[in-house]
Amino acid sequence: MEINTVRFGKIQVQENKVLSFPKGILGFSTSRKFILFPHTEGSPFFWLQSIEDGTLAFVVMNPQLVKHDYTVNIEEHVLKELNAKKLSELEVMCIVTIPHNQPQQMTINLLGPIVINAKQRCALQIICTEDQYSHRHPILAENQ
Repeated sequence: MEINTVRFGKIQVQENKVLSFPKGILGFSTSRKFILFPHTEGSPFFWLQSIEDGTLAFVVMNPQLVKHDYTVNIEEHVLKELNAKKLSELEVMCIVTIPHNQPQQMTINLLGPIVINAKQRCALQIICTEDQYSHRHPILAENQ
């Protein structure tokens, strides 16, 4: 299928690569279907592009690239909602915010990770209750 996007123009999407978010993403609950693809080859960043709204796309990345000891408590009901039998079937990504013209100030949302079951093509954004995480964790400061 082909979708029109603001950032990438028309792109071809394989239907077997579409991720379903049954609850949407916080603040964007009407968009339920997304495609995940790398920013560029070898980049730590990915795009999570809505296939229903060409204006809606998020930059995401593996949070362990920023905070090596990052862990998420994935409860049993999340496993069930994602049709997963074990944690190893799941991937975790977090949304990155890049302020306009200030990439050195980019942050990652460690409080609202996106848990993905790529095999089942479904995903959920969950809320972490751990006190040590922030929704605006600096990306560059941690790695310097």
